[in-house]
Amino acid sequence: MSETPIIEAEGLTRSFGDVKALSGVDISAPAGSVLGLLGPNGAGKTTTVRILTTLLTPDGGSARVAGLDVVRDADELRTKIGLAGQYAAVDEYLTGRENLRMVGRLYHLPTSEARARADELLEQFSLTDAGDRVAGGYSGGMRRRLDLAAALVARPPVLFLDEPTTGLDPRSRLALWETIEERVADGTTVLLTTQYLDEADRLADRIAVIDHGRVIAEGTSDELKRRVGGERVEVTLTDPSQAAAAAEALAPISDGHASPDAASTDRDGVLRVPLRSDAGGVAAAVRRLDAASVGISDIAVHRPTLDDAFLTLTGRPAEEVIAENGELRQEADR
Repeated sequence: MSETPIIEAEGLTRSFGDVKALSGVDISAPAGSVLGLLGPNGAGKTTTVRILTTLLTPDGGSARVAGLDVVRDADELRTKIGLAGQYAAVDEYLTGRENLRMVGRLYHLPTSEARARADELLEQFSLTDAGDRVAGGYSGGMRRRLDLAAALVARPPVLFLDEPTTGLDPRSRLALWETIEERVADGTTVLLTTQYLDEADRLADRIAVIDHGRVIAEGTSDELKRRVGGERVEVTLTDPSQAAAAAEALAPISDGHASPDAASTDRDGVLRVPLRSDAGGVAAAVRRLDAASVGISDIAVHRPTLDDAFLTLTGRPAEEVIAENGELRQEADR
C-alpha cells in the first residue's frame, strides 16, 4: 500500500440554505487502501462523497482525487473514478449484459471492448447465468453486484461506495465484502460510507468518524476502540442489592473507579467495572466476588468494539442510527 494520498480533502464546507452539511472536513486515503466514513444520519457522509465525485461543488476548501482537482479537473476526474450509490442504479428494462455494455459506451469504450468488459465483469461478479435476464427481475443482492460491476467498467483506480450493502441479506453482504476486498487487492482505492460497524471493522484500513459536518476522530479500528478504554468485567448479580458490595470487592482490580452506576445495577441488570490490564480477568473477579459472598448468575469480560467507539464519539448508539435509516433516508446526509 502506497502512503501517497490518492484521496485528499482539506477544509471542505457545504451548506444547503441555512443548513451546514459540512463545516471543514479533512480526510485522506493512500492508494490501495479502504477509507471508511462513519457517522449518524445527516452527519455529512454522502455530501462528502458527492463533492469528491464531482456531483456537488464545495462552498469552501479543496479536494483532489487521483491527482486531479474535483472542481477544476471535474471532466477528467470522472474518467478515473467509479461510484456505487445507496441505491442500485441499473436500468430495469435492460439485461445485466446490456447494462454493462451501455456503461462501457458511455465511457467511450470501443464497442468490442465494451462487450468484452461486460462479459468479464459478469463472470467476476457471478452474474454470467443471469447476464441475459432483464435486470428488473434480479434480487437485491444481484442488483448490488451489477451496480458495483458497472462502477468498475472503466477500471477506475478509485471507487466510491455509498452504503453499498444497505438492505442486503447477510449472505449477499458477505459476497459483496469479498468482492470489495478483491478489488482492493488489485490496487483499487476505496472510500466507503457505511452505517454497519462490522462492515467498517472488516473492510476499512482507516476510519473517519463524521458528526455535524466535521471529522471528530480518525484512525484504525483498533485505535478508535482504544479511545473507549480497556476491558471491563460485566457481572449479572443474583441479588441486585449486592451491587455496592460487588463494586467494593472488584475495586482492587479495577482501572480507576467502577462506572457511575456501580452502586446499583444498570438498567439491564449488569454491573460493569473497568479492569486493569494486569488484573487477571474473569478468574480474579470471580475469586474476589466469592470471597465477598456476592452471588452471581453470569460474568464475562467485555472488550471494546467499534460500536462502543461510535457511541463514545457521537453520543448515539449505532443501532439507533440504523433504526432511523429507513425513516430518515430522505433527510440523511444532505
